[in-house]
Amino acid sequence: MSFVSSRLTRASRVAFILAAVTALVPQATIARPAPDSFADLANRLLPTVVNIATSQTLKSGPQVGLEVPPDSPLQDLFKDFLGPQNVPRHVTSLGSGFIIDPAGLIVTNNHVIENADQITVNLNDGTSLPAKLIGRDDKTDLALLKVQPKKPLPATHWGNSDTARIGDWVIAIGNPFGLGSTVTAGIVSARNRDISAGPYDDFIQTDAPINRGNSGGPLFDMDGNVVGVNSAIFSPSGGSVGIGFSIPSNLAHQVMDQLHKFGTVRRGWLGVRVQAVNDDLAEGFGLSSRSGALVAEVSGNGPAAHSGLHKGDLIVRFDGKPVADNRALPRLVADAPVGKKVSIEYLRAGRKMSAQVIVGKLPGAGNAPPPKKPSASLKGSQHHASLGLSLASIDGEARAKYRIGKDVQGVVVTAVDPRGPAAEKSIRPGDVIVEVQNQAVRSPDDVSKRVEADAKAGKKVEVMLLNRGGNLAFVALRLG
Repeated sequence: MSFVSSRLTRASRVAFILAAVTALVPQATIARPAPDSFADLANRLLPTVVNIATSQTLKSGPQVGLEVPPDSPLQDLFKDFLGPQNVPRHVTSLGSGFIIDPAGLIVTNNHVIENADQITVNLNDGTSLPAKLIGRDDKTDLALLKVQPKKPLPATHWGNSDTARIGDWVIAIGNPFGLGSTVTAGIVSARNRDISAGPYDDFIQTDAPINRGNSGGPLFDMDGNVVGVNSAIFSPSGGSVGIGFSIPSNLAHQVMDQLHKFGTVRRGWLGVRVQAVNDDLAEGFGLSSRSGALVAEVSGNGPAAHSGLHKGDLIVRFDGKPVADNRALPRLVADAPVGKKVSIEYLRAGRKMSAQVIVGKLPGAGNAPPPKKPSASLKGSQHHASLGLSLASIDGEARAKYRIGKDVQGVVVTAVDPRGPAAEKSIRPGDVIVEVQNQAVRSPDDVSKRVEADAKAGKKVEVMLLNRGGNLAFVALRLG
């Protein structure tokens, strides 16, 4: 009897401790157990996911084949083998999507419907409906379609992707390889992934198997809410290797709202080009932290220029939100309503400053072509051993050889020591040094004097502003 009482006493103490811990730990931090089955959830969600079929007409050029004399008996044989010449070809492709409104609004990826002549949506019950493109956004790879159903359609609900944690269960529904609706399960593997797909990359990574044809399909949480739009996979073989990427629902929801209202996406614009702060740049600018977005260029007529921001400023807060890095700022600015007056906090030469700026509308912009890599240095080039490069003044020959714009001023790089500091930072011939430690330079001597003075003062890192093909960026060279 004493043995039983002892066991009950220990059990009671354990139960008491567990209850106390549960009361102290916020419920949101307690992980859900693995479900016994996904069947009930899948059964409820399958009707909200659709297959998207597109067709495109491609004009065929002349086919290259064997020349056969007109009177040859083989002419008919080769005509049948090669097929008709200059006849348009029809190309079809398959993808996935999901219904967000019972009236027939459907989300998918832009790359699923891009350049399509005809779009057909196949519902889970086998119904096929022609679809109209409402709008698309190539920067986030999203598109909004509209069908005209005879009765209200089952629709999904947007979830909050910000609450999706690494390790949470998720399920993906799509149409891999054209097989029809398929359900796969996994977990959130990572957050905030940048795969260089666009300027606003913030992907959710999952190991839920995603294959070709899943593009545009939803990623659901265990409450059946959409937390992501499946968009890309990393796969050497073309099949799932457990690395899939989904566009966060909070971003997708916002894009869909704008596409529905305007047919396009209206993004905020600050008029700056920013870059990351590495250890050398932080030391060169005297910064105590690598957090923030370093302003490398300010557009002449942009909102930032009117608010007094300068290149070299480090933006640390935008509209009351912290700016973690150079990737965070474009997303914060893009999400800001056009015309809104916001506050910006930044560091300039170590001093905390603030400014008010009216968010502009993001205009279209192109990329300047990269300069050609020349094979020989210009005459009169001066070598700077401490930097590991050779420099020359910009004259007519230099502008022609390196395709330097007529408005660009500075000193052109003509050669780079492969073992020097400049090579470590990927500086190459044709780059133009515009400033050294925030001072404009116009000749190799200007650079030499500035570097020598800083070296005597004990500086170990020299910060330079480079112009490459019309784009400005700061580079920190550790003096060798």
